[in-house]
Amino acid sequence: MSKKLKWILAIAIGLLLALFAYAAAGPYLAVNGIRNLVASNRYDELWRFVDFDRLREDLRPQVQERIARGIIGRVSPGQADKAVGELTAMVAKPAVDAMVSPQGISTLLTGSALARQMAGKVEPDGKARAADPLKDAQTRFESPSLFTATVSNAEGKPVVFEFHRDGLSWKLAGLRLPE
Repeated sequence: MSKKLKWILAIAIGLLLALFAYAAAGPYLAVNGIRNLVASNRYDELWRFVDFDRLREDLRPQVQERIARGIIGRVSPGQADKAVGELTAMVAKPAVDAMVSPQGISTLLTGSALARQMAGKVEPDGKARAADPLKDAQTRFESPSLFTATVSNAEGKPVVFEFHRDGLSWKLAGLRLPE
């Protein structure tokens, strides 16, 4: 094998390894990107790391199911199941739209500044300390195109943030709410 061919082969292998390394680091880069944007209050740029349309479609059925369970638990059996379904869709749509917006995502990730102040979580200058719920997340690849970061909510139940791969980039595109 000629020296030139060996160099071309070495460069090709190096580029391939770099591509795999970038793909493997992609979800961690997305998590860090979301953290940085939220910490610097640049919510309008979250679209770079959040697929709002897919996230909205992922959350809507979960929220509708929770609302329906709550309503059905309060009405007698056999009462207008169709009406319950229509009501949950009507109530869930604006709730999901509010949650799956740049401001909603930032509130989900940082929590309420008022709540942090009331809990005594403030910086020395008196400002509320930013929360970082993904800081201690348990992360793992569930498949080559699905990465999850699992954190516990206030009740200790798991909330799973799903990052999906699109080409070489990763975006938050799903959220599994606790039962």
